[in-house]
Amino acid sequence: MYFSKKLAVVMAVSLFTAFFTANAAFADTIGFVNSQKLVLQHPKFHQVQEQIKTMNEKKTKEAKEAIDKIADEQKKVQEYQNRRQDAAQEESKLMAPIFKDVELAIRKVANAKKVNVVVDENAVFYGGINITEDVITELKKK
Repeated sequence: MYFSKKLAVVMAVSLFTAFFTANAAFADTIGFVNSQKLVLQHPKFHQVQEQIKTMNEKKTKEAKEAIDKIADEQKKVQEYQNRRQDAAQEESKLMAPIFKDVELAIRKVANAKKVNVVVDENAVFYGGINITEDVITELKKK
């Protein structure tokens, strides 16, 4: 069972790579970025991380107080899951502007450098132009 799942993943990656390589032959230039580095280097990332930390501490305290009032174990689990989901949604809302800024900076740099396709560096086996530092420079202009 485990082997067949692993084989399916390998096959899927191989097909994706073959498809990507075939399509890349028609593209003039392929660029890549370290998307994690771009998010971490965003000028507002640490500020948003502090907001998320504060929000999580507040929601954890509220959840603990609410869960302590519930006697039924199943309802406690459900309450915890609901509150965790709410926190995850709020975290996504807080991070959305950063992701949008990164996307716009990538587009701007890619257009300026005449890069037709930009992928994450984890998807690149060989070749391509690393535009990560140029995108960071663009992000810091804001």
